[in-house]
This record gives sequence, structure tokens and C-alpha cells, in this order.
Amino acid sequence: MRLVQRTTHSVRLTEAGLALKGRCTEILSRVDEAIDYVSGLNSRPKGLLKISSRIGFGYFVLSRILPAFLDRYPGIDVSLELTNRSVDLVAEGIDVLIRMGHMPDSRLVAMGLGTMQRYLCAAPSYLEARGSPQSIQGLKDHITIEMPGINGMRPTWSFFNNEHEVKCEIPPRLLVNDPGMIYQLVLNGAGIACVSGYLSGPEIDAGRLVRLFPEWTLPSVEINVVYASKRGLAPTVRAFVEYMKQTAASGKLWMDDPIARLSRIPLRRRRTSKRPLRRAK
Repeated sequence: MRLVQRTTHSVRLTEAGLALKGRCTEILSRVDEAIDYVSGLNSRPKGLLKISSRIGFGYFVLSRILPAFLDRYPGIDVSLELTNRSVDLVAEGIDVLIRMGHMPDSRLVAMGLGTMQRYLCAAPSYLEARGSPQSIQGLKDHITIEMPGINGMRPTWSFFNNEHEVKCEIPPRLLVNDPGMIYQLVLNGAGIACVSGYLSGPEIDAGRLVRLFPEWTLPSVEINVVYASKRGLAPTVRAFVEYMKQTAASGKLWMDDPIARLSRIPLRRRRTSKRPLRRAK
């Protein structure tokens, strides 16, 4: 089999040569990862780990799991930045990002931590005062709470029933840049909103929130831990990534959604950019 095509002026790889080069590059990359991993076993991770997370996820999830992480790795110090703005991991010197939804940056590697369902809900006190919407389009006559749209665009809510989709452009009365704050506002009777399942599910189950239009589902949201590269991965980053992976596998915290467990809701992801992150294998 010919791998190289030679002429008097140039040398180039044949199609078979290009295929072999690609496979060998992938194999060598995995060898490097294996060497990095084994090297990391010889010493306990230590040093500063810089993490960036959404505010709500930091408040409701990281606040509960970071103490055990610090106990497991006494040599690691953590600098945690909570923000809802777009973060440039490389430019800002962040080691790990935890992000909701898709991040179209091919320079980065993402490891999925699960897919989170959302529910349209309101507090009983709000429904008693203003009544329940009778249709999806009727939401326009109610107080709705939402995050600001991209580039100032008005938010649109999408609802699915089997293969049928209904979209409703929502004129929110309250615009809030943090899902955790939206959850608290809904719980206190401020209006109607789409709330993360791990927050709203237990409240709906306990009767403190009411799920509206339960025959319809909302697009689910992917949760990822994102880092720059698998090659030369710092022991501190590797330790945190593995810890988050183990926590996700436990089915607790953001994976704890009693409604999704009982109904086995088919997950519909948000429509996103076609440029995916490289997925951790």
C-alpha cells in the first residue's frame, strides 16, 4: 500500500497515508493522556484550582459539594468565580468552567454531567390571586419571569407534545439574569417561569409549586464541565473533573428530579450552534 506520493518537486501523503496519520495522531494523544494520568497517581494533587460557574449552580450545588472535595484533596486551594456572563476560559486563566447548554468553542473539551429538565410552574398563591392560564398563548396575559434574551431579543418559550411544537414569544414582566433568583421569585408568588427541574421538581412534588401544562415539555439543558485540553491536564483539574463525574453518577443534586424519574420525560435539548465542543471520552 502506498502511503507517500513522490514527484521530483514534492512529497505528499496519499489518502491511505492521511488516514494512517490521523489514526496515529489519535493513538499518540491517548498515550500522552495515559502517561499524564499515571504520573498524577504518584502524588497528591496540590495547588490553586480556578473554577467558574453560573451563579445559581454555584449557590445551589457547588456550595454543597465543595466541602467534601476540599476534605478529599487537602492540598488543593479553590478560587471560585460565580458569574452569568460569557467567560473566555483560556484568556482569563480559568482552569474549569461549569456551564449550562452548548458552548461553541472548538478549543475546549467538555465532559457531560447530565441533562436537566425544566418545568413551567407557579406558586399556588399566584394562581389563587390571578388564576391559571388556560392555554400556552394565554401566558401573555400573566406575569412571566425570564432571563434576558440574546442580544436584547425577546425570549421565546418552546413547548413539545410528542412531535408537535408550539412557540410563544413572552413579554416578561420581570427580567432576571440568574435562574436561581427566578426560582426564588416563583416560589414567593411573583409570577410564572421555566424553572430547573432539580429546583422545581421537589417543590412541585411537595405542593409548594404547581406545574403548568404538564402534557407539554420544555427543551432540556445540558450541564458540562469544560476545560482547555486533555493533554497535560493538571492534577488539580483532573481531580475536580473526576469528582464532578462521580457526583453526577450518584444521581443527586442537579440530577435529583422526582418528576423526571417518575414520568421518564423524553429529553429535548436546546437547539444550538453546529460547532460542538470536543467531547471527553
